Amino acid sequence: MQQLNHIPEHIAIIMDGNGRWAKAKGQPRTAGHVEGVTTVRRITEEAARMGVKYLTLYTFSTENWNRPQSEVEALMDLVITGLEEELFMKNNIRLRVIGEWDRLPENVRRSLGDCMDHTAANTRMTLTIALSYSSRWELTRAVQNIVREGIRPEEITEETVSRHLATSFMPDPDLLIRTGGELRISNYLLWQCAYTEFYFTDEYWPDFTADSLHRAVEEYQKRQRRYGKTGDQITNEQ
Repeated sequence: MQQLNHIPEHIAIIMDGNGRWAKAKGQPRTAGHVEGVTTVRRITEEAARMGVKYLTLYTFSTENWNRPQSEVEALMDLVITGLEEELFMKNNIRLRVIGEWDRLPENVRRSLGDCMDHTAANTRMTLTIALSYSSRWELTRAVQNIVREGIRPEEITEETVSRHLATSFMPDPDLLIRTGGELRISNYLLWQCAYTEFYFTDEYWPDFTADSLHRAVEEYQKRQRRYGKTGDQITNEQ
């Protein structure tokens, strides 16, 4: 049973298994990505309904540019057609994007930019799309910007680094979910996930349902987040 007062503020998801889902059904990989977009809509709406404030989805990694050109083009098209503005407006959801913006096709940048502008005042939940994103790129860029600003080494703190990350507008994830059966986080939010709870499932992303999300949250709620302290210390603070 979910504890309604203990819903993760920020859930990050690695949406894995679209291609394998399609292969298992004898369909092209692009069919899995199309079905995956349906899952994005379903999970976004359910997360907002549950009271999640930030949902961050690993949509396309920097490494994914190495995939076949036809698949990359299909994925870019889905970014435009899949994230319908109605999803954001009827659910009061704000869209943000993190990643190497300059590598995206111009029509994708324009479409995402328009959606971010139109949803900027929405307050129920922030949906962040990690697109052309990798954590090593993000950390490298953060260091470069810190150097450009002339911040002296002895002045650099963890807060300095966090402030220069692409995710500076939101808290670190409380829960990271990965579908598809893999047990790694694949260059995703490495700095931000220092104290994140991980949940791995064998379900492919197209098969991930609202009930699947509930199970992940229920597992999260069973855990005690100690941040280096003892269990007794946490209990006494509560």
